[in-house]
Amino acid sequence: MFPTSTQRKHWMFKDEAELYALRVETNRKYIENYLSKFGAAAHPVLSVEEEKALLKFYEYSMMRDIYKRFQPPMPKAVIGTAFNYFKRFYLNNSVMNYHPKEILVTCVYLSCKVEEFNVSISQFVSNIKGDQKKAADVIINNELLLMQQLNYHLTVHNPFRPIEGFLIDIKVRSQLGDPDKLRPEIDELIEKLYLTDGCLLYSPSQIALAAILHSASKNKENLDSYVTQILLGGDASRLTDLIEAVRKIRIMSKPSDVYQPNKELIRAIEKKLELCRNEENNPDSQIYKEKMLELLDGDERPRKIAKVVRKSHVDAKPLSSAASDLDLSP
Repeated sequence: MFPTSTQRKHWMFKDEAELYALRVETNRKYIENYLSKFGAAAHPVLSVEEEKALLKFYEYSMMRDIYKRFQPPMPKAVIGTAFNYFKRFYLNNSVMNYHPKEILVTCVYLSCKVEEFNVSISQFVSNIKGDQKKAADVIINNELLLMQQLNYHLTVHNPFRPIEGFLIDIKVRSQLGDPDKLRPEIDELIEKLYLTDGCLLYSPSQIALAAILHSASKNKENLDSYVTQILLGGDASRLTDLIEAVRKIRIMSKPSDVYQPNKELIRAIEKKLELCRNEENNPDSQIYKEKMLELLDGDERPRKIAKVVRKSHVDAKPLSSAASDLDLSP
């Protein structure tokens, strides 16, 4: 139940100002630590707004390049849960610490497991353009990190079950004869909300009702009497709060109508990120490889060292990262 869930207790926030404050603090902490390490040798770092722009691009890419093209078709709950994971992760982590391309694919893969969409790692990475072996390594290496950063709060309440419940109720108790005709515009609004912070601010039932009322408006149907008299039983105090939440959700989705990534801006941010990111979390850096080798035990260590050394000679690329081999290009 959502009211008693970890989602309600730990991952719902008062307003966008609270979310912005968390992101400012996350950005500040990384920069402070980075400058203390490198001092005058430090490269220019990303601003909060640059981090936000990059994250939005990768959210857009998650929808365009993974969800829409995945085979077999991915259930809606999987991508909904993945977006929740992705947004939660970057409330407390900077993109300069963990590249969003690497975390994105890990979020989707973990979501497949949690939502019981059974695909193997090889089947999953076959849907990703670029170096699929490296994609599998990235996912496996980041999966535990992701769960830790989510505080193991893996159950996500998406709006899809409330939507189904509302549609059944509307069919039974309202004058609208065919509620199923509302589905296309419902799905449209939900997908637009993925590019916003809606899931961190509003409950699944509020989002579901906002999507249904949005669709009813688009289809020139009126559900006012259903909401005021049947759903709320004429309770005016509850009505005011609900109307305000629905209004804000619909307004929040509007900028996504015309979202198109600024490719030049994204490339410039990516280039800047390559210079200021945490090399300890960059799978192609020597520091990262040495850290991984330290985790190896016993007889496997010499074999693994030889493999890593050989691979570093063969695959060495200037200013390269594991993320650059996963093709989610702007």
